[in-house]
Amino acid sequence: MEVMTTADVTASTASSLSPSLLPSNLPLFSAFLSFALAQFLKIFTTWYKEKRWDSKRLLDSGGMPSSHSATVSALAVAIGFQEGTGSSAFAIAVILACIVMYDASGVRLHAGRQAELLNQIVCELPPEHPLSSVRPLRDSLGHTPLQVVAGGLLGCIIAFLMRKSS
Repeated sequence: MEVMTTADVTASTASSLSPSLLPSNLPLFSAFLSFALAQFLKIFTTWYKEKRWDSKRLLDSGGMPSSHSATVSALAVAIGFQEGTGSSAFAIAVILACIVMYDASGVRLHAGRQAELLNQIVCELPPEHPLSSVRPLRDSLGHTPLQVVAGGLLGCIIAFLMRKSS
């Protein structure tokens, strides 16, 4: 009978949680990389569309490509590569991706459009009105279907490239 000390257990646990934790988790790493790349690309797509550099796009929601769609599609594709498309984890990831992408191009897009309209109404109020000094609502919340598709494709490509490099 072998007796393990606390030091043995700690050493064993530390070696199993080596620095290769993220690179060995293809789905997690693919999802994070896709999110970061999509957010980074928004700076350039904003410049292309509006001819101005806006570093705040790194942290904002909305815009081209959809980082939400890139994240969940990379996650689903990477899980499909790693676990197989018949796995429960893949099924959960695909359903999650569908919900997130539908929400981004539906509910959040329309909420942003309503916020834009409400901001315009508040701007037209007379200065003495109690709501005239209310801070404007965020109106860049959702995505057009094209932005969602672009984000989804980006996520799939990143997951595919990460699979090839590992």
